[in-house]
Amino acid sequence: MGFSLDKWYADKKVGDVVLELSGSITNELIDKALVEMEGQLNLKQETNQTRKRVFNVFVECLQNLYHHIDVLPDLTEKIGNDTFGAIILSKDGASYRISTGNFIRNDKVTFIKDRIDQVNSLSENEVKMLYRDILNNDEFSAKGGGGLGMLDIVRKTGNKLEYYFYPYSDDLVFF
Repeated sequence: MGFSLDKWYADKKVGDVVLELSGSITNELIDKALVEMEGQLNLKQETNQTRKRVFNVFVECLQNLYHHIDVLPDLTEKIGNDTFGAIILSKDGASYRISTGNFIRNDKVTFIKDRIDQVNSLSENEVKMLYRDILNNDEFSAKGGGGLGMLDIVRKTGNKLEYYFYPYSDDLVFF
């Protein structure tokens, strides 16, 4: 049985879905999402600290989708876009969960898996130290970041990153 985007959505929509976006991740879509999300958090009467933390992690996830999404012409026929990203913000009890997904080429899987496993293996103190080291090294990737995204999410949430690679085709996985 192949990957089903509908099943992925169903599995990720746990609790109260605050915001859900999918499709081509553009600047306009990001702006709209941030305005809507901020309004939703205000409606939920969250503390300033919670609103700020959820908002910052949500922005980081959107930036990751925007900057690291692959243009995949072979998707156009199947899903209508040559890029595709999805993000779901939900509240389950007292916790928020942000789930993201996008299609990537198989040749990126090892690099991404190794990077996430490295970040997940670090203690809270090691995350802080590595974050400071990267900030101070003034080196940026071709995408404009310094490799802080995943570290920042782990640092702000205090949680490990969960990830899965769902086989989609011979060349693609849904991450």
